[in-house]
Amino acid sequence: MNHQVMNRRLRTLARLTFGNTASRIYLGLVLAAAVFVAADTLFVSHDDASFAGGWVFFLAAPTVFAFIVGGSMAGAEAGGPAWFLYLALVVSVLVQACALGWFTRLLRGTGREHSARPQGA
Repeated sequence: MNHQVMNRRLRTLARLTFGNTASRIYLGLVLAAAVFVAADTLFVSHDDASFAGGWVFFLAAPTVFAFIVGGSMAGAEAGGPAWFLYLALVVSVLVQACALGWFTRLLRGTGREHSARPQGA
């Protein structure tokens, strides 16, 4: 594959994932939930387990569950090691942010046909 084509595809993926309002709002919500979970874990003492981490999984659903099921089918026991769960969360959030960007672009109709127009038209 040509180097320029690969760079163009990576820029398009980055633009879909981080370059639109819907994806930014989603990523902001996920970041806020992660900060809440970190603060709850570090600074609040609980008599029993806290369900704060459930918000991050809720925001990463349904793709995070596909990764967890895939990991268990590959031999990981009970959700796998912690690093696998964190990686599944991060990848799930990025996949969903990209999907939101793609869906937003689809709704606006700004696909390839839009970029082929001359600048002055």
